[in-house]
Amino acid sequence: MTGSLFKGNFWSSDILSSIGYDNIIQHLNNGRKNCKEFEDFLKERAAIEEKYGKDLLSLSRKKPCGQSEINTLKRALEVFKQQVDSVAQCHIQLAQTLREEARKMEEFREKQKLQRKKTELVMDAVHKQKSIQFKKTMDLFVKLATSKTAVEDSDKAYLQHVNALEKVREEWQCEHIKACEVFEAQECERINFFRNALWLHMNQLSQQCVRSDEMYEKVRKSLEMCSIEKDIEYFVNQRKTGQTPPAPIMYENFYSPQKNAVPPGKATGPNLARRGPLPTPKSLPEDPDYTLIGDYSLLYQ
Repeated sequence: MTGSLFKGNFWSSDILSSIGYDNIIQHLNNGRKNCKEFEDFLKERAAIEEKYGKDLLSLSRKKPCGQSEINTLKRALEVFKQQVDSVAQCHIQLAQTLREEARKMEEFREKQKLQRKKTELVMDAVHKQKSIQFKKTMDLFVKLATSKTAVEDSDKAYLQHVNALEKVREEWQCEHIKACEVFEAQECERINFFRNALWLHMNQLSQQCVRSDEMYEKVRKSLEMCSIEKDIEYFVNQRKTGQTPPAPIMYENFYSPQKNAVPPGKATGPNLARRGPLPTPKSLPEDPDYTLIGDYSLLYQ
């Protein structure tokens, strides 16, 4: 139960001891330090998220990625670039959110610091008063124990100091109880705030993952619409050059007139450059300038 544990467990039988109070203050200081560490963690995480977001944004907008693709795959790549851009923006927004959470943690720390300061000032004062009064009482006690004269007057003075010390002790005890209640309430508030801040941080990171996955899912959906057949057909329709291949390459014997011979790599048709038949020799076969080799006629000139 809030306010009941600290005030019942941090006492000491030594009236001058402040060990219980010191332990509480040390614990509260550690708690404040832990909050500061988490605050710094959020700030650094924000810087990382912002840098990642900006780098990803630059990559998405400046780096070519399949820019010469066509048709359905081109559209899928456009969706991909758009969603990467959106993911980058989400990381930048997350950085801003984390900085805001760090600011809230800082404000909470400062608020608790001011609240503690008031209680600590009161406790420091009663601690000091208690120590001073105890010293006065003990000094008078020593004198009374060693004095052999004016015993009655000294005893009355000692009684007054004892009563004053008791009054100081009661005041200190009352303030100690109040301080314990205040500090325990603060610690409960701090733990709850810290726990909720960490829980919220996890939710923010989870939400970032969900949002990123939703954007990536859009890319997956666009890829499902990608058709290999349509892209191939689209390319063919856009860049086709014709459906007639070169004519078959035929062998032509230049020494034998063939009506249907076709020069290599040319379409069929009239061949104006084709050689005509050899002229009939005017000399007789006995002519020394005329020679027959098989079915070929050679004419020397």
